[in-house]
Amino acid sequence: MLTDNLYEHVLIEPALNGNNRLCIISGYATSAMAFNHIQKLLERNAQINIEVIVGMSVQDGISLSNHRGFQELMNQYNERFYCSYNYNENPIHSKVYVWLNNDNPTLCFVGSANYTQFAFMGRQREAMTQSDPNLGLSYYQSKIQNSIYCTHIEANQLVVIYNDQQRTRVRVTLNNNDEQQAEHEGSVNTIGLDHVTVSFLDNNNELPQRSGLNWGQRPEESREPNQAYIRLPSAVYNSDFFPERRVHFTLLTDDNRVLICSRAQENGKAIHTPHNNSLIGEYFRNRLGLPNGALVRKGDLDRYGRTDLTFYKIDNETYYLDFSA
Repeated sequence: MLTDNLYEHVLIEPALNGNNRLCIISGYATSAMAFNHIQKLLERNAQINIEVIVGMSVQDGISLSNHRGFQELMNQYNERFYCSYNYNENPIHSKVYVWLNNDNPTLCFVGSANYTQFAFMGRQREAMTQSDPNLGLSYYQSKIQNSIYCTHIEANQLVVIYNDQQRTRVRVTLNNNDEQQAEHEGSVNTIGLDHVTVSFLDNNNELPQRSGLNWGQRPEESREPNQAYIRLPSAVYNSDFFPERRVHFTLLTDDNRVLICSRAQENGKAIHTPHNNSLIGEYFRNRLGLPNGALVRKGDLDRYGRTDLTFYKIDNETYYLDFSA
């Protein structure tokens, strides 16, 4: 039975030993975990096809952030990553990981670990053990007919896709005054959530011209000009508000975009989009009405109506970004 270093034993080592396909049934799964896993495999030069069936979706639905994150991963890693939702069978709480060499099943792990960073990288204790790979593959294949790809046009009709903020609404208890204030502010579901507000400006109340939103503005280094990151003050990066550096998280924005992010730089003092540092720069330039690659000036933020942004913590892998003017 495996209880330690499950990430390496279950999700990485088999790929380094000649296997090139992984079929997963997991009660719950997150897009941040899938992105983290894909990136770690690519770092090891392992080209693996990953197929995931989320088993509890028929009962519990899928959060909007994870739904859109899974869709983006399927589009981004075409034919390398597939995610399906169980929609037409009893809820599946199983956690089964079947490795194949082409179509030949070689290894199977079963146990308690969902396909989430909380299970494989957090402090929660999990246990996995090896099982018959042929039986594991048969079990996986028996669930395919009752699942639907997350990118299918009918996916959100057959599976409940709920807004992350709606989920958090049931986690907080509000009094009548809070209810009235929330309705007035139009942000019912962020009331009561842990949050931090971060400024784009430096200690001199200026917008840096070669860091932060303008990190890519270094032509002498041939950087892509949209490259950017969000600088965190020490009070934030020294707290436990955000995950550790090695953990990815899904960022759902107030204009319904999804970004996969992680912490970077010394002490994890910056938030960036690890797959492509330009994505976050492109996003904010679009919000500010600027062309791609443009130098962002303080006046652009002033005209927009805001020089800071607020992060709300939904759970350990999901955050909500408010950059509304």
